[in-house]
Amino acid sequence: MRSRSRGLPTRTAAVTAGGLGVTAAGLFAVLAAEAKFAYAAVHAVELQPPPNASGWYGHSKPGTPIRVALLGDSSAAGYGLDVVEETPGAMLAGGISEQTGRPVRLDEIAVVGALSADLDLQVDRALSLRPDVAVILIGANDVVRLKRPTSSSRHLARAVRRLRDGGIQVVVGTCPDLGTVQPILPPLRQIARAWSRRVAAEQTLHTIRAGGRTLSLADILGAEFRAQPGFFFGPDKFHPSAPGYAALAAVLVPSTLAALGVVGDEEAELEAVRGRVVLPIAAAALRAVNRQGTELDPTEMPPRRFGVRGLWVTLRRRRRRAVPREAPEVESA
Repeated sequence: MRSRSRGLPTRTAAVTAGGLGVTAAGLFAVLAAEAKFAYAAVHAVELQPPPNASGWYGHSKPGTPIRVALLGDSSAAGYGLDVVEETPGAMLAGGISEQTGRPVRLDEIAVVGALSADLDLQVDRALSLRPDVAVILIGANDVVRLKRPTSSSRHLARAVRRLRDGGIQVVVGTCPDLGTVQPILPPLRQIARAWSRRVAAEQTLHTIRAGGRTLSLADILGAEFRAQPGFFFGPDKFHPSAPGYAALAAVLVPSTLAALGVVGDEEAELEAVRGRVVLPIAAAALRAVNRQGTELDPTEMPPRRFGVRGLWVTLRRRRRRAVPREAPEVESA
């Protein structure tokens, strides 16, 4: 009896491990099938390359021109659109021009399908153009291709640091929540949501440390996309529709204006967390990925005799700005 009782835990563990192995294999098979289905559903619709929104906006307006560079992936390029006025770049530049009353020169550098590792080439071009501000939208392809969040974020941090060293302000729209994409079914949807939010949190930490400011896009714009996917998502059910891109631009404009120093932070609603609007960066990053539209930027803290040392950030939420739809004007000197 004694020898049999000693062997029981071993045999039980072996049976349990075997059961877990079967369960894991079954789960993997389900996830693989769902990934194949999602890929097929997204690629069933053939989309044309989006129009490039580079050019002048409000060129006849007085004042010193504002130069904006738009970097990133298909979400920055406006993949799925065929009208230049509906691209996020055009609406971003037009919105900045309308709010400031100044001409805006937009240089769209974003590349459809780009990963965070591809930002170096985009930054090279941005530095040669010497914009006042660079807006970066990146991360979704890193999630789709299962790139490590820490690795992706280091590439982003390098891009932000190089731009800041070049005297350029930087706004990063963090990775959207791919759990809102309809062709992705549970349980793959839950995994996609967790992975994309992990990427967004890492992006926030690295961007702030590199001297940029971040804007949490969460599920690109939260409840609207979940409640009306047929309206806010485009034909492939993965990229936004024209209204979806307009909603994206509407939250990018105010944060970009703040980065340019055109509007003050007094216009922003401070985002309180348990009565505090200033948090250590790690806590603020976790807060931001779960609350779309939260903007984070470094802040000075008075010397503390006790407590946690390190970088602190202020959490803000800005009112969306209406974005005009206009095509870029003809090139001129």
